[in-house]
Amino acid sequence: MTTKRVVTGAHYGLKDWLAQRVTAVVLAIYTVVLLLALLFTPELNYGTWAGLFASSWMKVLTLLALVALVWHVWIGVRDIYMDYVKPTAVRLVLQVATIVALFGYACWAVIILWRV
Repeated sequence: MTTKRVVTGAHYGLKDWLAQRVTAVVLAIYTVVLLLALLFTPELNYGTWAGLFASSWMKVLTLLALVALVWHVWIGVRDIYMDYVKPTAVRLVLQVATIVALFGYACWAVIILWRV
């Protein structure tokens, strides 16, 4: 009995690899901006924190970072499932559960962000 090897193109995974790097850069930039904002805030309390996130530029930047985070997590977790979970049905259930959870977390974060 011979096993069939699935041959893919040379660029298989390149988009995911690039997306991981781009989303990591977006998250790093967001982290630096957030740290700088906190360093130059004289008093850290709820009012200043809410004031920071009430500005439109911070909401947009946070939303961009949130999208980058969800995409980054999805690619990483999906790759872990593909590498280590061999039964297709179990992998599918895990992937669907992960998508539902990530979508729920993202919606929850947007609701919190736009409530400020």
